[in-house]
Amino acid sequence: MPAPATHHTRLRHGAPTLLLLLTALATTLACRHLPPCHSTFPWDSLSILRDMAPRPPQPCQDQQAPFPFPDTLLHNSHPQQAAATARHILDNLFATLSAQSTPQHWDDQARHRLLNNLHHYINHLERCLPANRTLIKSQGPRNLMLSINKYFRRIHNFLHTHNHSACAWDHVRLEVRASFQRVDTLIRQMK
Repeated sequence: MPAPATHHTRLRHGAPTLLLLLTALATTLACRHLPPCHSTFPWDSLSILRDMAPRPPQPCQDQQAPFPFPDTLLHNSHPQQAAATARHILDNLFATLSAQSTPQHWDDQARHRLLNNLHHYINHLERCLPANRTLIKSQGPRNLMLSINKYFRRIHNFLHTHNHSACAWDHVRLEVRASFQRVDTLIRQMK
């Protein structure tokens, strides 16, 4: 009679592991089968950004913007980690571009198109992420989200320090452009 108890014990201990593996497989497959707009998203967004945010009417002084991006976040081998990084960058871009302090010379209609594009793509990326977020945390740098948050905090501090001027926003526009290029790198890692 002890043999059946041992068999059930093994099944109980193996089930959580199997569940984690199936969840990882399902989310990986979800990332690989995103719609065709998936690969054009960053470039479409760059085009909308160009329409939305022309250069300021008056030339800006050459100010060095103090927000280097932690490029190590772009080098990972896990599709879910790439999706989580891209989603977190896009969440922060959405929050930044949703600010009411954007320059008056920016096209508001194009800005709303860009925000809708961001929101739509963030929802697509959510499908790539496992329901159990601990899987993501165990696969990447421990301070992934903190590094991205720190980068965007520097951007917000820069805007605040320069009173949300058109020139400060022009620096942010350049960072947003670079962020879309980084998201493109992450999207290619998800495939």
